[in-house]
Amino acid sequence: MEATKQSKLGLVVAGLLLGILMAAMDNTIVATSIGTIVSDLGGLDKFVWVTSAYMVAAMAGMPIFGKLSDMYGRKRFFVFGLIVFLAGSMLCGIAQSIEQLALYRAIQGIGGGALMPIAFTIMFDLFPPEQRGKMSGLFGAVFGTSSIFGPLLGAYITEKISWHWVFYINVPIGIISLLLIAMFYKESLQKVKQKIDWLGAFTLVGAVVCLMFGLEFGGNQYAWDSPQIIGLFAGFVVLFISFLIAETKAAEPIIAFKMFKRRTFFTSNAVGFFYGAAFIVATVYIPIYVQGVLGGSATNSGLILLPMTVGSVVAAQVGGQLAGRMPYRNIMMFSAVVMIAGVYLLGTLTPDTTRTMLTMYMILTGFGAGFSFSILGMSAIEGFSMRERGSASSTNTFMRSLGMTLGVTVYGILQRNLFSDRMTEALAGMGNASGNNLGNDPRALLSPEARAQIPTPVLDKITAALSSSIAHTFLWALVPAVLALVFVLMMGNARLSRGQKPEGTREKTNGA
Repeated sequence: MEATKQSKLGLVVAGLLLGILMAAMDNTIVATSIGTIVSDLGGLDKFVWVTSAYMVAAMAGMPIFGKLSDMYGRKRFFVFGLIVFLAGSMLCGIAQSIEQLALYRAIQGIGGGALMPIAFTIMFDLFPPEQRGKMSGLFGAVFGTSSIFGPLLGAYITEKISWHWVFYINVPIGIISLLLIAMFYKESLQKVKQKIDWLGAFTLVGAVVCLMFGLEFGGNQYAWDSPQIIGLFAGFVVLFISFLIAETKAAEPIIAFKMFKRRTFFTSNAVGFFYGAAFIVATVYIPIYVQGVLGGSATNSGLILLPMTVGSVVAAQVGGQLAGRMPYRNIMMFSAVVMIAGVYLLGTLTPDTTRTMLTMYMILTGFGAGFSFSILGMSAIEGFSMRERGSASSTNTFMRSLGMTLGVTVYGILQRNLFSDRMTEALAGMGNASGNNLGNDPRALLSPEARAQIPTPVLDKITAALSSSIAHTFLWALVPAVLALVFVLMMGNARLSRGQKPEGTREKTNGA
């Protein structure tokens, strides 16, 4: 009997892990194949919508689905997320225009916004406290792995099969996850009918949409001082203030501000936000450094991220094991110091840096960041009743995603400006032979064909400029890394609780 129960539990965990893998990896897979997609469908001026539509829908949906899962149960909304994600994936595969693809990606994003936070919450409900650390490490390892292997898989599928299969590959994975959860996950949470905070939901979604598109289009499609960008930021301010007011008046708010009164919850969300901003810089700019400075191929630039993957996966597992033995703060202090050291060393990159040294820097950075994949999810949800865990988990996932989104945008602007300045300095007086037709876009250096057409003395100066701009971008990434450490120091002595019961027992507490 006990063996059968454990077997079913293992199948549920497998279903959850497949759902996380599929949703977390999707955006990175698509990013790798976007060039091929645009060349096939057209719409170069609109390709940014393909990524933005997914991110906006997923981020806006996270806190909403988290709250709904607290009110009406996890299973129905996790299954709903899977079905919507699969439907969006199949639609993306048959898209005939870039506008259709962006719309279908938004449908995918709605499903993705339900999957990741609810999966972690189900894990916390299912397992007793002594096993939660181990399981959190496993979930964190899958999440960390997906962020690195996504680009590799996307490049392979696009080159060997077709960009359509970048989306179709989700279907078999999602169906297996759906069957495992539908058949073997038995939820015992007592549902309590509550009033849905529609005003909070709409204002939150609107605020996220305005902020995301304002940052995405500002400086690219429109000038920062253009009426369009100013209007988007003004819309964000108005809608966000409306959201704050709505949440203070709602009987069952989408994001309950009382949760932030808990020191561990508040600091965990702040740490997640800054970790997301710092780590995404390494994920984005190391491949550009490898291709543009060292002259590696697109495949090599993806493979060279493997040391960072290994470091983060190992750290996620170690963090999960340590969670039951020491306070979250102690683990995350070590994590933050190691990540700061790794980011600083990345800030010392030059054209002469060896692959061996770069690998060591990446292992260090990945190892430091990896602890957060398991620890922050546990610390954010710690101490909340079953009817609050979904909201707590989804808020934490939302904050990390927001940090990554803002990090990509802010540091993208910074790196482009730094590269422009370094190019101007390096190529001053060289005239038309300088290759300044590259403009301010370093991506022209990523093509071996383009590099071959540039004279060696000029190429050396350009790669030096690119290397310098990326290294200084990493140094600026120390700002969120250090801020993360500051909030880690404020976490207090909370640790993985040994007194909470797993799902299947009746909880009598109504609040945190």
